[in-house]
Amino acid sequence: MLHTPPSTTDRDQVVETMISLTHLSKLDRAIVAGGDCTELYSALRRRGFTRIGLPSRFRLRTPTFSVGLITVQDVFSAFETALSQVAPSLGATAAIAVLIKSSEAGFALKIRRRLEQLGFRIEAGVRCHQGFVLSAYRQSLAQMKWAA
Repeated sequence: MLHTPPSTTDRDQVVETMISLTHLSKLDRAIVAGGDCTELYSALRRRGFTRIGLPSRFRLRTPTFSVGLITVQDVFSAFETALSQVAPSLGATAAIAVLIKSSEAGFALKIRRRLEQLGFRIEAGVRCHQGFVLSAYRQSLAQMKWAA
């Protein structure tokens, strides 16, 4: 009998949850950032998502991504860094999902508050084997600029 390692199953669960919560389609452009962004990028590519990008050191002049996906352990500054790489590239009605791998009390609440400051409305939170996936949608570009 072939046994699939639990980490693969757990990773698949996270990827499927992020896809589902953000309604990511193969036509959407998405940007991934955070500690495990290359693993997430590869998992999405294996599923046929070809319009996936990683943050670059060059800023895009116009928002071009409709979905942002972030993975974060338990360091809030790492989340802030990943968010600063993703947020400027997201369009006015973008969705974002954050995999939170921290069990620290209040860590998810800090992330939620930060997303709300940037004009995102929290839609859902789902517990996975690897952590907690929080999803949100940008309310409007005007609110985002006002909050910044």
